[in-house]
Amino acid sequence: MRRDPPGSAELPPILSISPYEEEHRFSRFELIRWWEQKRLAEAKILVIGAGALGNEIVKNLALLGVGNVLLVDFDRIEPSNLSRSVLFRERDRGRFKAEVAAERARDLFPGIWIKPLCVNAVTDLGLGVFYWADVVIGGLDNREARLTINQNAFRAGKPWIDGAIEVLNGVARVFAPGDGPCYECTMSQIDWKVLNARKACTLLTRDEMLSGKTPTTPTMASIIAGIQCQEALKLLHGLETISGKGYIFEGLNFNNDLIGYKRKPDCFSHESFSPVTPLEAGVATLTLADALARVRGDLGPEAVLELRQDVLVGFTCQECGAETEHHASLGRIHESEAACPTCKKLRFPVLAHQFDGSEPWQQRTLAELGVPPFDVFIGRDGERQAYYLLDGDRHELLGPLAEPVVKA
Repeated sequence: MRRDPPGSAELPPILSISPYEEEHRFSRFELIRWWEQKRLAEAKILVIGAGALGNEIVKNLALLGVGNVLLVDFDRIEPSNLSRSVLFRERDRGRFKAEVAAERARDLFPGIWIKPLCVNAVTDLGLGVFYWADVVIGGLDNREARLTINQNAFRAGKPWIDGAIEVLNGVARVFAPGDGPCYECTMSQIDWKVLNARKACTLLTRDEMLSGKTPTTPTMASIIAGIQCQEALKLLHGLETISGKGYIFEGLNFNNDLIGYKRKPDCFSHESFSPVTPLEAGVATLTLADALARVRGDLGPEAVLELRQDVLVGFTCQECGAETEHHASLGRIHESEAACPTCKKLRFPVLAHQFDGSEPWQQRTLAELGVPPFDVFIGRDGERQAYYLLDGDRHELLGPLAEPVVKA
């Protein structure tokens, strides 16, 4: 159900005025024959990335009158962001990008409901937000994040729109669940080599690798984000998009092209987590033992519980042999925390994603194990599987954007 802006008792009157009557905020949009402003007011958009592309995406969504936006980014504003990000100001330096962008979006369109989430989209974003969204728009600048967004969007059965910019070049692509290609299908051997290098060195957060810079301009961000939002409009209105294709723009020579991608038959990203069973519990209250008991109650006594991704369960030191139990999301642990307290050498993480009831930490909650709020865990018994959504986190995570998740 649509929530009204604070202080409003009903839908904003701007949504009910005909474009042929008194001029109002969206009058010119409604002159477009197929345009339905109500669809945009009710739309739920997940935007991942609040940098140069994300700024332009959020700006466009606010100007278009999109009603519900969840904005994810855990970075803070640096001086170099100020030349490429229309929503940031000098006084914003050091603040979270997502929080500032959300504030400026409300300035542009007071009727928008936008919530910032300052979390790592790769390791600390629950799959539930993908089920919540109608469309996912990505504005991140690395392969690991794109691959994660791609997998989660396809698991939840939602289309997503990728954007990438560098110097005066850019690309916008649409990937939708079904028989067509996904982002992973487009990855080359070079892409995988770069991604694997990024995941090397103990798999912990690498400050040096996370600090890589990509040269971009605000003009290119504006062009590519404009195409991304245009494709989102078409998706929301049920119009044909460039799904399975990429719009390539080369600014230096002003060349542009639309290229098609092919689905790889052995691609792992097309798995669908459906049907999903919403649970009343959340990560802070559900223990590993209780979650496993639910799985075995549905699938049988030999079933195991799986998480979507690895979590840290300990450290082992190859130098002195010391082993330490430590539970956390990989995105919240840095290399500096992996130093052995005995010999000071860098320890290696012990990772886990599957649990059979033999673990000594059965009474720990899923939150203590590093599972993000509003996430999904899997029950598996051979080829049989079941998917469980931790729906108890929905209201706390989404706030006014929350609404019931319909069982698939």
